[in-house]
Amino acid sequence: MRKLVELAVGGVMVVLTGCNGTEAPVAAGAPESVVAQQAELQVFGQGVGRVRCPPDMPAGLDPPAEATLEAAFPARGVQIYVCAAPAAGGAPVWTLKAPHAILFEGFETAVIHFAGPSWQALDGSLVTGTRVGSVPSPDPASIPWLLLQAATNVGPGLFADTTWIQRLETSGGVAPTSGCDDAHLGAQTLSPYRADYFFYHTAVAGQRVRQCAAN
Repeated sequence: MRKLVELAVGGVMVVLTGCNGTEAPVAAGAPESVVAQQAELQVFGQGVGRVRCPPDMPAGLDPPAEATLEAAFPARGVQIYVCAAPAAGGAPVWTLKAPHAILFEGFETAVIHFAGPSWQALDGSLVTGTRVGSVPSPDPASIPWLLLQAATNVGPGLFADTTWIQRLETSGGVAPTSGCDDAHLGAQTLSPYRADYFFYHTAVAGQRVRQCAAN
């Protein structure tokens, strides 16, 4: 059964559908800190769009039961690949060097995504993640969906207490299938992509747990 989850992100309401809205009864009767009020998020360059939990979330990308959504943003950017020879030997292949993307709040930049992988909000806070789960995108021409655990948090602000990150609904971003050989070692290429990023923190007393998770 699909459920509707609505989340306040920097004063803009993001509608999340297909999410797990189970409660964590940490303190019965306490007020919720997640505002439930429907609205739309404007996606850069596309007029009005919505950040959504996929209707069929793979179980391998579920965050822990105590993790609850704190922010969600659509992103546009590139995956940067370099032509490199494998350490074990063999023909050169396109190897991921780093992502570079902008996460948007409405038509404005909210977060910069770069090598680490890291995400830095405009308030200066930064989180770096470690991949713990990967599921192929339903579109074979797109990069995988991911679950990452926060490895480091720097500074006060949006990402000060981020614990988990999901990359979902990817489009594009895969490496080229040609152009990397001994004559092009060290060459770089940019593969445009889109994705939705979901950021979690550990729920506190009175806070309802809201997740993009398998039902």
